Amino acid sequence: MKANKGQIERALDAPPADIRLFLLYGPDEAGSRALAKRLERAMGLNAERIDLDGPTLKADPARLADEAASISLFGDARWLRLTLSGEEALPAIEGLLNAAQAGNPVVALAGELRNTSKILKLALDHKAVMACASYVPEGRDAEQLAAAIARELGLRLPSDLARRIAELTGGDRTLMSGEIEKLALYLDAAPERPTDATHDAIDALAVEAAEQDIGTLVNATLGGDPVKLIHELQILAQLGASEGSMLWALLRRAHLLAALRAEMVKGIGLDAAMASAGRAVFWKDKGAVQRQVRLWSADGIARVIHRLGQAERLSRSSRNAGPILIEHELLIIARQAARGQ
Repeated sequence: MKANKGQIERALDAPPADIRLFLLYGPDEAGSRALAKRLERAMGLNAERIDLDGPTLKADPARLADEAASISLFGDARWLRLTLSGEEALPAIEGLLNAAQAGNPVVALAGELRNTSKILKLALDHKAVMACASYVPEGRDAEQLAAAIARELGLRLPSDLARRIAELTGGDRTLMSGEIEKLALYLDAAPERPTDATHDAIDALAVEAAEQDIGTLVNATLGGDPVKLIHELQILAQLGASEGSMLWALLRRAHLLAALRAEMVKGIGLDAAMASAGRAVFWKDKGAVQRQVRLWSADGIARVIHRLGQAERLSRSSRNAGPILIEHELLIIARQAARGQ
């Protein structure tokens, strides 16, 4: 049967005896994993977890029902977590639902399922299954999620900060959690000592991230090195860097270049303008920033800022194609820089 978020959360927090399977699916896989964590907490720290996947259940369909009915050797609670892909586990799930007894709750993480999925149809039609789809939160929902994640870590997020984090991460729960965890560590926040989050703290973390992880990409993009840019994009993709963090770092540098250009228009020398920028210019990036200021005109850097803003909006409205869109935009910027605009 189909369940909404509230229903599935209550059921996972206190698993009903008549529910044999919780099917968690949908495009927000991080949201599904977060729901599965609720069952893990409900079962307790000493609970035994059995992990099964589609190929395993395809090879031995009876195992799922057997494991669901088995008792732990030590008498502890027991539960099963399935990772599904396609329809391989359908016979095993049918066996679980038709078994004379079960006892141990089963949660299945299935990712995005088509309406024609046999597993999904079975789950929606069967009274011993609760199925819930997770979708990437947007707008107010994303802000509320950011605030809720922060509260669990002892952080108080005002609405404008929650909105900023939600927009930065495109509503992706995993990225959002990562950013908020870093913020909590930076501010030494904890549930027993709640702390107010600030824009200054987020800015400081963004600067550190740009320096440590994305600085080479920034310089390759705004310095006109498309080959290096492609290499850095591949590395950052392997490291799991978010598109939002790349764009944030690039926007910070682009705004810095625009500010330095504006100072130069007033007749202030580049060295003096950079000195007045203070900590906004890292010492090891000084040479790269100087070259980029000379490379980009005021109009050119304004267009870059516009393109980066468009890329950020496109990545949020087209999540599956987000990385491709961003790579395309960054390559355009790098090639413009290589041609001297």
